Amino acid sequence: MGDADITLRHLARRRPEDLVRALVPESRPIEVLGWIDSQVTNIERRLDKALRLRVGGEPRVLHVEFCFSLREDVPDRIFEYLGFLFAALRFESSGAPVPPIESVAVVLSGRRRRLPKAGKRRIAWPGRPFSGARFRIDAVYQRTVSELRARGSVLWLVFAPLARNATAAALREVVAEIHAGAKGAEERAELYTALLVMATIDPWGHNLLKELIIMVEDKEEGLLRRTPIIGEMIIEAEQRGEERGQKAIAELLGRLFARRIGRRLTAEEERSIVERARVNGPEEVEAALIELEREALVRWLAEPMRNA
Repeated sequence: MGDADITLRHLARRRPEDLVRALVPESRPIEVLGWIDSQVTNIERRLDKALRLRVGGEPRVLHVEFCFSLREDVPDRIFEYLGFLFAALRFESSGAPVPPIESVAVVLSGRRRRLPKAGKRRIAWPGRPFSGARFRIDAVYQRTVSELRARGSVLWLVFAPLARNATAAALREVVAEIHAGAKGAEERAELYTALLVMATIDPWGHNLLKELIIMVEDKEEGLLRRTPIIGEMIIEAEQRGEERGQKAIAELLGRLFARRIGRRLTAEEERSIVERARVNGPEEVEAALIELEREALVRWLAEPMRNA
């Protein structure tokens, strides 16, 4: 989930109001105060997925979890995060009440049958009243392009390749809307990057990535060459620590390449990608990912690495 999570969290930080507008169905006035950027220092856990809000003048906290799929461990992760978040907010509150917290899991892929609207992690004894955590589920991949458009923001347009009725014609309109709605060239590049990352997930088998790349390049000539998609991911992964960073890099690059070639990468291929990104630069890896067809990509992975 590393590639999508990094991209989406970065965009959400740019447009928190657009995120909240779609995920907080309140008729009362909503004020976004900013992201919570606390850290549980004893385990070096960064708590940066939650927003401070005022809803009708009252303090609230919204926790947003981007999930590749609704796996069995998602409720555990949300429950765990809420515990850390509550502890950090309580520490910062200096005796004041901790604001009410609500969690939303934004799910990017999974089964065809409709997902439930809510999930939970129960920790109480069997037969006892409920104790644990409940969270809402927003299965964006089960929505239509029109439903995503109705959310009224380019932030939600990046999920269009996941939509169950996504087509090349619809994505062409989405690319044009992003071009017109972005705040500037930098944000436009980030939105297109997220759009392409979403297309690699392809939960419905639309197989629109190649066409989408052409659309973006036609609209913004040379943009993909100027956008360090993989470079930014590597920097963030390395900040997690040397050993954990290397593992994260291998995972996020491996997932992108696996989706292009239609199978899981071998351990040797994973090492090849990481080493090429480190030695020859992320631009070479990014160019291969974008330009090469399946068989050519497999050959490229097996080729001896040139010296930087």
